[in-house]
Amino acid sequence: MKSGNRLVLTLGVALVVGACLSAPSSAQKIDIAARSSAIAELSRAGKYSQAIPLAQQLLADLEKARGPSDADVAGALNNLAMLYGSQGQDADAEPLYRRSIAILEKLHGLDSSGIAPELNNLAALYQRQQRYAEAEPLFKRALAIREKALGRDHPDLGQSLNNLATNYEKQDRHADSEPLFKRALAIYEKAAGPQHPAVATLLNNLGQVDKVQGRLSEAEPLIKRSLAIREKVLGPNHPDVARSLNNLADLYERQDRLADAEPLYQRALAIRERALGMAHPDAATSANNMAFLYQKEGRTADALPIVERMIAGGNAQPRVALAVLLGAQRQQLMPSEKALDGALNAIQRGTQSSAATAVNKLAVRLAAGNDRLAELVRRDQDLSSEAETLDKAIVAAVSKEPSKRDVAAEQRSRDRLAAIAAERAGLQKTFTSEFPDYAALSNPLPMTAMEIQALLSADEAMVLFAVADKESYVIAITRERFDWKPLPSGAEALSNKVAAFRGGLNVAAASDASAKSGLFDLALANEMYATLLGSVEPLIKDKSSLLVVPEGALTALPFHLLVTEKPAAAIPEKMEGYRDAAWLIKRQAVSVLPSVSSLKSLRAFAHRDQGIKPMTGFGDPVFNPTQENSGGARALTKSASRSVTSAAYTDFWQGAGVDRAKLAQALPALPDTADELNEVAKDLGVSASDIHLGADASETTVKHAPLADYGIIYFATHGLVAGDVKGLAEPSLALSIPKQPSELDDGLLTASEVAQLKLNADWVVLSACNTIAGDRPGAEALSGLARSFFYAGARALLVSHWAVDSEAATRLATSTFQRLKSDPKAGRAQALRQAMLAYLGDTSSPPGDISPRNAYPAFWGPFALIGEGASR
Repeated sequence: MKSGNRLVLTLGVALVVGACLSAPSSAQKIDIAARSSAIAELSRAGKYSQAIPLAQQLLADLEKARGPSDADVAGALNNLAMLYGSQGQDADAEPLYRRSIAILEKLHGLDSSGIAPELNNLAALYQRQQRYAEAEPLFKRALAIREKALGRDHPDLGQSLNNLATNYEKQDRHADSEPLFKRALAIYEKAAGPQHPAVATLLNNLGQVDKVQGRLSEAEPLIKRSLAIREKVLGPNHPDVARSLNNLADLYERQDRLADAEPLYQRALAIRERALGMAHPDAATSANNMAFLYQKEGRTADALPIVERMIAGGNAQPRVALAVLLGAQRQQLMPSEKALDGALNAIQRGTQSSAATAVNKLAVRLAAGNDRLAELVRRDQDLSSEAETLDKAIVAAVSKEPSKRDVAAEQRSRDRLAAIAAERAGLQKTFTSEFPDYAALSNPLPMTAMEIQALLSADEAMVLFAVADKESYVIAITRERFDWKPLPSGAEALSNKVAAFRGGLNVAAASDASAKSGLFDLALANEMYATLLGSVEPLIKDKSSLLVVPEGALTALPFHLLVTEKPAAAIPEKMEGYRDAAWLIKRQAVSVLPSVSSLKSLRAFAHRDQGIKPMTGFGDPVFNPTQENSGGARALTKSASRSVTSAAYTDFWQGAGVDRAKLAQALPALPDTADELNEVAKDLGVSASDIHLGADASETTVKHAPLADYGIIYFATHGLVAGDVKGLAEPSLALSIPKQPSELDDGLLTASEVAQLKLNADWVVLSACNTIAGDRPGAEALSGLARSFFYAGARALLVSHWAVDSEAATRLATSTFQRLKSDPKAGRAQALRQAMLAYLGDTSSPPGDISPRNAYPAFWGPFALIGEGASR
């Protein structure tokens, strides 16, 4: 399901774990078989906390008696992992599943049917963590193994069908999920009878499919039948009974039958608290659902203690917590500041982005200084990143068909992971014994309103957003005051509006002054301002700097292009009309922060070494031999937009070489970027040796350069997002393509390679197209390249929202640096603002232009400043 939906579903998890307990082998001793049976019985009864110590001891005994690579050890690993997962301890479960799979593959081969349960269980873990792309190939491999080994009607095949269908359903892929659920139901009803728990699971899942598509009358009998089977077969207090109760209550709530829903939610909560404990995710889901129902009934006083308990445990859902806390504040059930702090806590725990995590890692390193602690911290972080990459590679390998596996390479990855784990364990001991303050710094708590206010200057305002399915919230904070309001738009509505807003931001739309189709809609820009900021305008409008912490689709919104006053026309009669709009940037400089806590990370610990060089830059890369020493041919592209024609990246390569003709089609030359870099370098007094152009603008140059010696790192080239060039797995910067591509240098500086750079930069300029975008469809827009540069050591980034016009990019970047040089105290955000306003206000037109395109926002407004925008 999408993140905006109620968290009431646990589709298929019961079936996954219930059928995937590994049995002991026939050769095993009777007492071990009995112990395994006892563990399985406790698991079926939902008594996981009693089963775990027994499973731990059984695993230890088997490892001692049989060694670490025995088949029964693999089974014991799987069973213990399953129990951990049932308790919500996925971090403990994941490595056990992987070890179990590795043992079984080594013992029985890559396509053995005995591996399917472990594959299913690991995939189910990824599914719980919303790692659907990683789960899908594992589920598919398990299904293929079972179809081949067992036939199309075996019950275990029904389990695999259910698991894959569940993965589809959680992504709202109803057309893919429903036929698989129905096929699995038919298999189980025939093989196990109509009263089997697996039948109940399938009925529940089909009911969920109907429910989320609005077919409530069709869903109700399915969920009721599922509940009746579970109560009869499993007993009234089993966690699976709570699942059906919860889902039926949600159906009633959707029908506004709140009185019918309440006792079901209450009973589900009681079962989960007793069986699983309050810390379990399912129990937290029930508690949040209970609080939300109370709030809908107008019973804020009943909802409030539940929400406060969830906040204290770090389990509050923002959509629930904010509604209840705002109601409590209005009814004077709690002080305004306490209510806001609770809301900030829920938001910060629930929306920590990968870019924000990277900023915090940077802050930890900076706070550690330049001594031994800083080196150890960086080493630990680098090892963590390497382990994450290896983990993903192993998961990808396990998902493949046997014929496509490289067993030796997989083993090398596992050996390296073991070495990393050992080294990191040693580092943790060093941190504990020698640097006891490090732990507190590396695990920061959510910030309160007072802590945020202390970091804001007198002329700054911060706005942050929490986006939920039906309703969203805006919080505004200045040094003196704060306020927060509900917004009438939910996630889907905001996503649609942002897409429509960005639809007019295309440089090609300004090519014909008489054409209005597809031009930027000023009325929509004003409507979005009113929706997002209108309710807190009195608090923020008089501050010269606005710090924005967006969420969801709002990370793709260029806030500086909001319009603060109703325009005379949605689309002006003449292009000059755009110049007169009340753009937000006319009132305030805008900076974007990846998270609330990143304000502290960037300000409290930011520092710069004395004597650092001003800038190094990379631009005008060579993508094709005909570009070299052929200025006439390259000049033809001089005003080109920095866009990329979609093509398969793999089509460009032929063995160890490259098909330059095809690559040149996708990567047009950018000679303006040389002018851009040279002008900025001249203005900053940068040595010519620090500017790398043409063939010198390569990955090899970047990776060998002493980048930590420069205050500004400047890339003026194409930015490629996953999807811009099909097959590209990571967002990247396009640099000169070598004649012989290698692992060191294949022409694309990927996000993972950026993260390995060592920077000490006040800012990184990515004067390229679309560098703010995410690294996968629907991803947070501040991930990808932004995340990697923050991690590498950048404190601010200048990035672009869309494919920029080269000539405009040159002028905007040069002007920004000129203004920053003449008035360093103004800060980066104000310098960028003044550059944009100067471009917007220029009434001249380039020779041959049929319209004053300077007024059009696609030309003057592509850039955004991410991170620290003030002078520090």
